[in-house]
Amino acid sequence: MKNFSNRVAVVTGGASGIGFGLAERFLAEGMKVVLGDIEAAALDKAVGALSENGEVLGVQTDVSDFRSLQSLADATVARFGAVHLLCNNAGVGGHQRFSTTSLETWKWTLNVDLWGVINGCRIFAPILREQDEAHILNTSSMAAIMHPPFLQPYNVAKTAVVALSSGLRQEFQEEGAPIGVSVLYPFFTQTRIADDERNLPASMKGREEADPTLAALREEVRAGLATGQTPAEVAEAVMAGIRADRLHIFPHPQSIALVEEAANRLVTDAKAS
Repeated sequence: MKNFSNRVAVVTGGASGIGFGLAERFLAEGMKVVLGDIEAAALDKAVGALSENGEVLGVQTDVSDFRSLQSLADATVARFGAVHLLCNNAGVGGHQRFSTTSLETWKWTLNVDLWGVINGCRIFAPILREQDEAHILNTSSMAAIMHPPFLQPYNVAKTAVVALSSGLRQEFQEEGAPIGVSVLYPFFTQTRIADDERNLPASMKGREEADPTLAALREEVRAGLATGQTPAEVAEAVMAGIRADRLHIFPHPQSIALVEEAANRLVTDAKAS
């Protein structure tokens, strides 16, 4: 995708963090931006702040709900008549041991982090096909490369997002569809993902365990996020990646060493097999 001015971008999880940073960057390119977010108050605040820089529409959206995502698409088309750039960015995390992670937690995480992306692509792809050029950005994570412990639902979802993005990109190319696909791998970024308990369904409140290992890990992650990249820095890398039509977008400088380490493990095991 080369032209952004007067085009329409949809960003889920757009009220804060990376989503807000993307929205700011897209507005700077002259785009019209639609924010989808589950947090109504944060969404209203974000729309108010961003509207000073361009046309912004906020739609309260639960990405785990197909009908809610469909409503986001309907509202976007009703307001702007088209969609050119879809950012499936909303996500949740949460550290737990595999042995104590409930089925409800698995379902919640996969519904948001994976099904939110799948259904976003399903719903918006027909609209994107109607444009002269379009793009999908799916937010994964460096967890999809590193597969750290105590994050199994998140790891599974974010790794699946990579597979979906790669396969979908090839499928669109085979079909001659005017849709590029990129996958974003954020590392430590100044977001609130470590505080995703605020968006838990009521029946899952209080899922945090009294586990000293996990408590220490959560604090370590929070510290890393607090000193990590800014959403604006991530958004700058995203713009460059979309313009270059890259499949993989790694915004953090430490990503290179981590990707090389993971690739070397694969090569070593493949040679030994």
